[in-house]
Amino acid sequence: MKLDMIIDSIKKIIAFIKQYFKTNILFMAFVISSVINACILRFVTVKNYFDIRPVIADLAIVLIVGAFGYFIKPKHQFRYYLTWSIIFTLICLINSIYYTNFLSYASFSLLETLTQVFSGITGAVTENIMELKDFCYIWQIIVIIFVHRKLKKREYYEYVATIEIGKVRALNTMVAGLIFIGMFISTLTSTDISRLDKQWNREYIVMRFGIYTYQVNDLVATLKAQINPLFGYDEHAKAFREFYETKDNTHKTNEYTDVLKGMNVIAIHAESMQQFVLDTEFNGEPVAPNLKRLASEGLYFSNFYAQESVGTSSDSEFTFNTSLMPASSGTVFVSYFDREYVTIPKLLKEQGYYTFSMHGNNGSFWNRLSAHQSLGYDKFYNYKNDFEIDETIGLGLTDKSFFRQAVPYIKEISEQNKNFYGVLIMLTNHTPFSDITGHTDYEVNYKYQMLDEETGEMKEMVAPYMEGTKLGNYFKSYHYADEALGQLLDDLDAEGLLENTAIVIYGDHDAKLKTSEYKRFYNYVPETNSLLPSDDPAYVNVDYYTYELNRKVPFIIWTKNKNLQGEITKVMGMYDVLPTLGNMMGFSSNYALGHDIFSVDENVVVFPDGNWLTDKMYYNQSNDTGKLLNPDDTVSVEYIEKYTEIADQTISISDSIIVYDLIRKTKEAQELLGQE
Repeated sequence: MKLDMIIDSIKKIIAFIKQYFKTNILFMAFVISSVINACILRFVTVKNYFDIRPVIADLAIVLIVGAFGYFIKPKHQFRYYLTWSIIFTLICLINSIYYTNFLSYASFSLLETLTQVFSGITGAVTENIMELKDFCYIWQIIVIIFVHRKLKKREYYEYVATIEIGKVRALNTMVAGLIFIGMFISTLTSTDISRLDKQWNREYIVMRFGIYTYQVNDLVATLKAQINPLFGYDEHAKAFREFYETKDNTHKTNEYTDVLKGMNVIAIHAESMQQFVLDTEFNGEPVAPNLKRLASEGLYFSNFYAQESVGTSSDSEFTFNTSLMPASSGTVFVSYFDREYVTIPKLLKEQGYYTFSMHGNNGSFWNRLSAHQSLGYDKFYNYKNDFEIDETIGLGLTDKSFFRQAVPYIKEISEQNKNFYGVLIMLTNHTPFSDITGHTDYEVNYKYQMLDEETGEMKEMVAPYMEGTKLGNYFKSYHYADEALGQLLDDLDAEGLLENTAIVIYGDHDAKLKTSEYKRFYNYVPETNSLLPSDDPAYVNVDYYTYELNRKVPFIIWTKNKNLQGEITKVMGMYDVLPTLGNMMGFSSNYALGHDIFSVDENVVVFPDGNWLTDKMYYNQSNDTGKLLNPDDTVSVEYIEKYTEIADQTISISDSIIVYDLIRKTKEAQELLGQE
């Protein structure tokens, strides 16, 4: 009898399951397709193949979203699930494209900078549009429409309407979603929760929590950033005070102290210039002969890294000028430009300098018209307002035309002011680089000699090598920009503007090209127009760490009299520029998070995602792994914990300064105490 009851119960369960699947086909298609798309996105971006935890998190989100569809009559549920399928597809599609171009995930905070984002990647997206990995997610929408039409023909919705109790199914589905959430939460560590709250390590969050959880959390973080100044001030102000009370701000003199004091400075913001190109040539012709010459004649910091986030070029400008990190949510130039910052232009104005900036793009791009004023520039010369638009490439005025028109302005400024500090922001070498075609005759092919068996003579052969590739176009664009730099220096010298002037050149960020481009560059076989097989001893594997370490950019300080020369190999970040230049020019900021590179024994470069780099190792906080730069070196657990804590604290303090306007509030408090 008991056996019969057990068999009968099993039959009922099986019948219930069959009935559930038969009457929830559209819902199941929505859930399965949404979760599969989320998995595909992780597979093609962070290569997270075997972790079940983000699958559970994504499934929980999809179940809860899907549950609300049961409050709608069956014949109208299609519209609900199609709408959410489109939303989830767009989440995967946009993040895939964004990751392809920026090696990060999209954020709701970017809505404020939508014009900049689309202007910056439109060309790149167009070039990538045929890539399956960026557009394979659309299948979900097709599947939902296909399933709906099949069900409609079978009068499925009418049948379901006779047996479905919407509220009950909605409740049961929500409970299932909450169960999965509970299962997922039980696997979380304090580190996971901390990183989810901070949101700055986007790769880690997607790897650990899934793309849908990331996007929900990002929305919360974006909204929180808008109301943060109203809440939590005391806690962040306390951490800020304690940090700077214990920070050693003692100025240490060294052989470079005051070597540039009283000199004019022209800083060149070199768009997308990477350091490795200085040593790259094709057929004996260097890509960047002028930059290479300046590096050999000046102070050359060969392990210098940008620290930009979603604000790309604008982030680099901010960090260069303030020695603070980019904002974790949104961009400083758009969301937090009206805060008080201690900057290079302001510090030099205290010494009587006239400060200015120039750019061959529209002044509203990245909100520079307002942001540059906030940084302390006396004037911002920009596209359309101050330059004749006689020659354009990509986003605006060509670098050659820009520099040619900039020199008379600088000449006039020098005649009217004892000292000046100016930043010239380059533009031509901006992604997608394909617009350079027709503006340079530089070749990126491979020429070699081969014996002609018929004539017995050597003849020149030409293999395409990097021609027709994105990296090849980058080299051509870089070469054009380098020519523009050479022209600028010649024009400045002709006007006598280099006699008491230091030229500071910094790359704002890397070119953000894909790993496959570098694999061709390093492993090309010209005779067969193919790549070395991966098992060949000469094959160069461009893995994650090779790619990350190769993202360093040039930083050069050059003077005409060549009184500053040498290669500085110590690792250095963009936030180290202000204290390093400050030591050389006689100014300092009490709020600088970087260091004078000549006054530290071991430096650390903190990246906005929490990763960090020292002369010993690169550490990836996303997966808690690192790479020793010298395999013979060793580091302790305490070493890793020390710099991980420094990285977290640096990002946190910088965010507090930016969001809560703590520098302004500190000054106001000091003035109030002084009055009392």
